[in-house]
Amino acid sequence: MLLNRRILVGICGGIASYKAVELVSRLQQAGALVDVILSERAEEFIRPLTFSALSHRPVYSDLWEPSGRAAETHIALGEEAELLAVVPATANTIAKLAHGIADNMMTAVALATKAPLLLAPAMHSAMYVHPATQANLDQLRARGAFIVEPEVGRLASGETGIGRLPETPVLLGAIRIVLGRDGELAGRRVVVTAGGTHEPIDPVRFVGNRSSGKMGYALATEARDRGADVVLISGPTALEVPYGVKVQRVETALQMRDAVFEAVAGADALVMSAAVADFRPAEVAPQKLKKGGGGEQGQGAEDGFSLRLVRNPDILGELAKAEDGQLAEKKSWRHPVRVGFAAETSDLLTYGRSKLVAKHLDLLVANDVSRPDSGFGTETNKVLIFHTDGTVEDLPVMPKAGVAAAIWDRIGPLLRTM
Repeated sequence: MLLNRRILVGICGGIASYKAVELVSRLQQAGALVDVILSERAEEFIRPLTFSALSHRPVYSDLWEPSGRAAETHIALGEEAELLAVVPATANTIAKLAHGIADNMMTAVALATKAPLLLAPAMHSAMYVHPATQANLDQLRARGAFIVEPEVGRLASGETGIGRLPETPVLLGAIRIVLGRDGELAGRRVVVTAGGTHEPIDPVRFVGNRSSGKMGYALATEARDRGADVVLISGPTALEVPYGVKVQRVETALQMRDAVFEAVAGADALVMSAAVADFRPAEVAPQKLKKGGGGEQGQGAEDGFSLRLVRNPDILGELAKAEDGQLAEKKSWRHPVRVGFAAETSDLLTYGRSKLVAKHLDLLVANDVSRPDSGFGTETNKVLIFHTDGTVEDLPVMPKAGVAAAIWDRIGPLLRTM
């Protein structure tokens, strides 16, 4: 979504300005057209050449340069911009923006543009919590500015407190949110499940699978970038939650079922990409099972022990039955677009068609997890998409972010029929 987007990055004179280097680089790598504006004090911390080398575009800083071209430039920059992101935003610049002061290139562009404004404040804690700074931020919020709240951490002063500029992934996420807030999913609420589930045997061991959650997290990120209000129900993963996505963490299939039933009320779409365990231990030992016979539970044996499994709930199947029963009686209930996933190792066509019908789905996405380019934990995926009219799309191998985009491209038209 960043390809060919015109983004202005304003950089203020603060020690956190060095973090803007990676931000500009990542934006340019994503295909954005990035123009950098430095405040007069920002050049005390970092030189314009750094940003021009990364953005492959001129860097602007002097509103009062002798040729007079800057007067025309600041208007052109403002008219062409799709977003003005001020990173880091100092207390001084925040005050100027709140009160319409245009005494340098950055603030003059801000006053001349109709593009949305994103601010990432970074300063000492005392300056950030000061009533004047908070009042200025409130005023900018009221005018539609998007504020990326600073983090608590170690500050340049050596103290620990609020005022630290977030890392680049958070800043990129905020930029994507602002650029996508009028996207095709704006005003839509979607629920995405991700990761596997851990079904406990005892306090130490569990039955699970190899799901990394990468596909589900990519789906949540893509929906966020298209303007959706996203609820991510996540099993155990090692992934960072995408900025701006609401997350509910669960561990077991039963917990995921309860979370889905609660979250899906009022949702426009449910995308069940989680690899929910089909079975769970019939009994969970309260203490760790011992290898030797006569352990704490007396269940161990030198040659192993037997584990009796029971079937976990079929979440989509139970939801379909509930929709035909008690949920159908609720006037507030609406049928969300439902997308299921099938991780298979053979015969994708047969299993895909069967699950699409059995679980009352609008789309079914199937992949062969035995493939090295499509299995659990990979960066790419190779999927078939099954439609209710019998169509089966065979998508090429692509990054999981690309697969997520393709899936939402197909959910979008279904939402428009609701």
